[in-house]
Amino acid sequence: MDGFEINKILGAVLGTCLFTLALNIVAGGLFTPHKPAKPGYEIAVTETPAAGSAQAATAPDEPIEKLLATADVNKGATAAKKCLACHDFSKGGPNKVGPNLWGIVGRERAVHGGFAFSTAMKSKSGKWTIEELNSYLKNPRAMVPGTSMAFIGLTKPNERADVIAYLNSLADNPQPLPKPQ
Repeated sequence: MDGFEINKILGAVLGTCLFTLALNIVAGGLFTPHKPAKPGYEIAVTETPAAGSAQAATAPDEPIEKLLATADVNKGATAAKKCLACHDFSKGGPNKVGPNLWGIVGRERAVHGGFAFSTAMKSKSGKWTIEELNSYLKNPRAMVPGTSMAFIGLTKPNERADVIAYLNSLADNPQPLPKPQ
C-alpha cells in the first residue's frame, strides 16, 4: 500500500467521525428536553367534598358521649392499625412521622418530647379532650387548617368512638369517658 491509499482510508474515517459529531450536535439542539426550574412533579390537589358528603354534612352525627357508651376498645385497636404507619402507641415508644400517641387524651396539644409539630398545630392551645379528638379524627384539616397530617379522617362515627375509646385506654390513668345525657 502506498501513502495515497492510507490517506484515503484515514480521510474516510475522519470524515465519518466529523459527520457523526455534526449529526450529534444538530440532534442535541433539536431534541433538548426542557428542564424544570424546580425538580420533581407538582401535584395539584383540590379538596372537593365527595358526592355523598353533602348529605352527611347536613345530618349531624350523634353526640360522642352516646357513641362512647357502645364503643369497643378492641375494635378501636383494630381500626387504629391505619395509624401505625405514622404513629406509635406504646408507652415510651418512639416518634415516627407523627408523635407517639400514648396518653394523648388529656395531654397538652402540640407538646410531646422530641417531636417537631407544625406551626398550625402549635397555634392551637389547650388539651386533647374527647370532643376535640372526635373533631380532629373526623377531619384533621378542617379542625387545624395547615396541619401537616395527611390523614383524611375517619368518617364513620362509630369507628371514631372506638378509636377514641382505644386511645383513652392507652394511659397509666385513663380519663373517665363522658356519660350520655
